[in-house]
Amino acid sequence: MNSENFTLSEKIVSSSYIRQGCQARRSHEQLIRHLLEQGKCPEEGWSESTIELFLNELAVMDSNNFLGNCGVGEREGRVASSLVARRHYRLIHGIGRSGDIAAIQPKAAGSSLLNKLTNSVVLDILKLSGVRSAASCFVVPMATGMSLTLCFLTLRHRRPKARYIIWPRIDQKSCFKAMITAGFEPVVVENVLEGDELRTDLEAVERKICELGADNILCVHSTTSCFAPRVPDRLEELATICAKHSIPHIVNNAYGVQSSKCMHLIQQGARVGRIDTFVQSLDKNFMVPVGGAIIAGFDESFIQEISKMYPGRASASPSLDVLITLLTLGTSGYKKLLSERKEIYSFLAEELKSLASAHGERLLHTPHNPISLAMSLDRLQNESDKAVTQLGSMLFTRQVSGARVIPLGKEQTISGHTFRGFMSHSETYPCPYLNAASAVGITREDVTLCIKRLDKCLKTLRKEGNAAKKCCNVMQMPLNPCVSD
Repeated sequence: MNSENFTLSEKIVSSSYIRQGCQARRSHEQLIRHLLEQGKCPEEGWSESTIELFLNELAVMDSNNFLGNCGVGEREGRVASSLVARRHYRLIHGIGRSGDIAAIQPKAAGSSLLNKLTNSVVLDILKLSGVRSAASCFVVPMATGMSLTLCFLTLRHRRPKARYIIWPRIDQKSCFKAMITAGFEPVVVENVLEGDELRTDLEAVERKICELGADNILCVHSTTSCFAPRVPDRLEELATICAKHSIPHIVNNAYGVQSSKCMHLIQQGARVGRIDTFVQSLDKNFMVPVGGAIIAGFDESFIQEISKMYPGRASASPSLDVLITLLTLGTSGYKKLLSERKEIYSFLAEELKSLASAHGERLLHTPHNPISLAMSLDRLQNESDKAVTQLGSMLFTRQVSGARVIPLGKEQTISGHTFRGFMSHSETYPCPYLNAASAVGITREDVTLCIKRLDKCLKTLRKEGNAAKKCCNVMQMPLNPCVSD
């Protein structure tokens, strides 16, 4: 409804009522105008009706929704199922063109506008979360691992002689396979144990650079968010090393946007040294379906170079999902979620510490990890060799998801490389342990129920262990000799 149609409507319905309806419409349009003018996430979240109005306005700008459109090409936004069309708000053309995921589509002005606005809003959120000097970013319809691969492949053109990627060890398969898939040889740098924490071995990184030669190294591939007792890499020091040797630096910031500490590390690293790109997941940071990531950096031209490396058009679903989510939350809603996550992290730490003490275990001291916690399972290991792995199975069958039970001595071969002590980020971590994380969206009820079920599992395993020991002792008791009269 435009102003002319509202005027015509006054001939049908009382003008006072129509004017009231017109004012209501303008309140929605005012929010949309601010978004278009500023390209930033609104302070207060929008209502669903405003978001749907906006998306419908975008959809009618795409050629597949033109009333008189006659399409004779191979890609005309045709959809067989009306359910699928509604699921995507009839935004069918996707984003980008064959040569650039960020390019404008002549046939899809609405989808192109959606793409540009999403990237702008997401950049605003990254700055709000702590990386204030970020220059550019774009949403890519791939999860973190493949997005890292895209970054490595882009660097290949800048460093054609490079064969190696220096990688402080983190036991997570996708970031390792990202390097293999891109055609490079990961140089695994073992972490050093400091107290309970596993930290970056900076001296080993320097040695590897000298040994291999800076020109033969594609980049240093570091990590922020991770499972305790590993903690975020020493980004400032690594960034300084990279600047000193003129080596690119790619940061895997998978679920680090929700942590002010992780974002501060990236900001500081870029300030004192070199960070070329940092990559983060959409689902882990913004509570949307799996399938998207954000590639961000401090040099706009390099970020554009990465976007042009993406072959072909791309799905708009991740961009649509995150835009809807951020418009729903607003910056105030997202900041509230981050604040609640921090509070629940402290609550989870207190509850795990209390539970650990009750069962003769301890909460590992990992103050540099702002998201994940770890509780030792030494006593459980001593009671039974199989009890540690059994605990993981028991928690899963009792619907405790996300908790990771890490036994000692596990080996895993990935693309020809064997990791000893796999999942513990170290070949020789001193104890088995259990992980739990306070990630965005977690509630106090989640923590309370997890602790309750974990407590029951530990008590059950202890009883079974004691019963097995008694049985074993009985079997080993010597028989009394028969005494004749």
